[in-house]
Amino acid sequence: MIAILDYGSGNLRSAQRAFERSGKEVVVTSDREIALNAQGLVVPGVGAFAACMRGLVAVGGDAIVRERLAKQRPTLGICVGMQILFRDGDEHTNGPLHQGVGIWQESITKLDAPILPHMGWNTVEVSSNSNLFKGIEDQSFYFVHSYAAKKPVGIAQAWSTHNEKFLAAVEDGAIAATQFHPEKSGDAGLALIKNWVGML
Repeated sequence: MIAILDYGSGNLRSAQRAFERSGKEVVVTSDREIALNAQGLVVPGVGAFAACMRGLVAVGGDAIVRERLAKQRPTLGICVGMQILFRDGDEHTNGPLHQGVGIWQESITKLDAPILPHMGWNTVEVSSNSNLFKGIEDQSFYFVHSYAAKKPVGIAQAWSTHNEKFLAAVEDGAIAATQFHPEKSGDAGLALIKNWVGML
């Protein structure tokens, strides 16, 4: 069973439909035990970093993610659900950075581009050791964001460019994340979801 974490952020129904197409049972839940013990956990995210992080903490999602990682249970972050897995982010702040879950010790910062958000289809440059992108290394994926990680973390990475290079995906043992929306990325997104489900 795959649990999609409901913490008040993210297009939960489109994510649910996309992951159901992998053939797995999918539930949308904020229940700690279900989220903790599911075969796979998806952390979606739409909106601003700080608001998503507040929602995540409110349902204990930050602790769930850390505990799943400690127990090597697969977790996938999507869009802002990827960003909040990092140490901190500078979206809408002139003072201290917003704190994230801290799985990866780098910051999320604004893209240096004349047109934001970065919205639409873009290609990715994938590490040769990627499992998430097997068979879809040359495909395009759908992005909607103005902030991103810009330094490598994890075991395998995918990169994309919108005026500057940024991290499009990370694979790091039991935890993985995509800056793009696989659930909105057509056949390539479904193939990526199936690749992730195949690793559960």
